[in-house]
Amino acid sequence: MTDQRQGRVLTIAGSDSGGGAGIQADIKTCAAFGAYSATAITAVTAQNSVGVQQIEVLSPALVRAQIESVMTDIGADVIKIGMLGNQAIVETVADALLEFGEDCFVVLDPVMVATSGDTLLEDAAIAALKDRLLPMADLITPNVAEAALLTGMTVDDVESMQKAGEILLEMGAYAALMKGGHLEGKSVLDMLVTGEGANMMSSPRIRSRHTHGTGCTLASACAAAMSLGIDMDEAVMSAREFVFEAIRTAPKFGKGNGPLNHGLADLSGEDEPTPDNPFAALKGLQT
Repeated sequence: MTDQRQGRVLTIAGSDSGGGAGIQADIKTCAAFGAYSATAITAVTAQNSVGVQQIEVLSPALVRAQIESVMTDIGADVIKIGMLGNQAIVETVADALLEFGEDCFVVLDPVMVATSGDTLLEDAAIAALKDRLLPMADLITPNVAEAALLTGMTVDDVESMQKAGEILLEMGAYAALMKGGHLEGKSVLDMLVTGEGANMMSSPRIRSRHTHGTGCTLASACAAAMSLGIDMDEAVMSAREFVFEAIRTAPKFGKGNGPLNHGLADLSGEDEPTPDNPFAALKGLQT
């Protein structure tokens, strides 16, 4: 794996017409960090803050062609994987990573459960993700429902969250960022589980309905920071801070679960961070 990272992220995910999640959130987040984003779109969705109205999954051949096109020319330092849609695309992405992604870090956001609780992947696709993609992940970022699906155990508190993370490492992932946002409590507790142990991270819970795309944003923020040469631990902390501020300063668009403020780096013309805009100088991560 190369240690000369150039700030290139290939994001493989679905398109969100409302702009709050998916490919759109990934691109905006990478831009805020000063990273370059290329894309391989797996599905096109008609959705907004109220819900998803229509989904059309692209052909596996077209998904592979996009990955090959990017990787044989521009290349990538980090490949971030989000919504895949079905088993055929999971298998296609896994095959493409074996062929083109050997020198890349892989951040896997296992998009399997919607906020509503609906399962987004069929059992065969989940099995393929566990068998093929999970062992390729340098960092996997499940919420508690996704962690439960992947491990087969109940994940409802800090102890079970850590145990699930350890199981994900046993299944092949290098590190697991266990997201505790769906757990009850005044604070949001996340945990980075690695072979060296578990690092608990806490932040105040912001009571807001404008949280659409938090999972996509967190994973792509990790990917962007890592693509700029930031160590994983620091990348995760920077990503969490970014998401916190993006929720805190959300534009409050939409009638339902509205989008975050991904444009943090554009909120101020200042070269240095300010209390109101601590990410004004995120592009300085490149130095």
